[in-house]
Amino acid sequence: MSAGWWRLRWLFNRRVGRALLWAFGLLILAIVANVIGIRLAGSIAGWQRWMADHAGVFFVWRVALYAGTVWGWLWMRRRLRAREPEGGTQQRLLRVEIAAVLAVIALEASQFMQAK
Repeated sequence: MSAGWWRLRWLFNRRVGRALLWAFGLLILAIVANVIGIRLAGSIAGWQRWMADHAGVFFVWRVALYAGTVWGWLWMRRRLRAREPEGGTQQRLLRVEIAAVLAVIALEASQFMQAK
């Protein structure tokens, strides 16, 4: 076996495997939901029209998801800061928080631009 294979050992970690399995499951679930929606709406155009008509509901759903994520993040952040009080942890958390806020802004901006 080549030495390069051992560098990928992290890929076979149980935790990474579970995360990949969850991501794959969510992808399959999204595909199935879209296929069912297209069949119920009669066509792709009908499905897109239905989604456009219900854009407000989807926005409320996303806001609820963001609120739940923020609540979970604050809970996790409080526990992490209690466990690791040094300054490096605070800087890492701040970088992750800034990146997350920028990602949400980019996602919502792209949704807003598509709606116009």
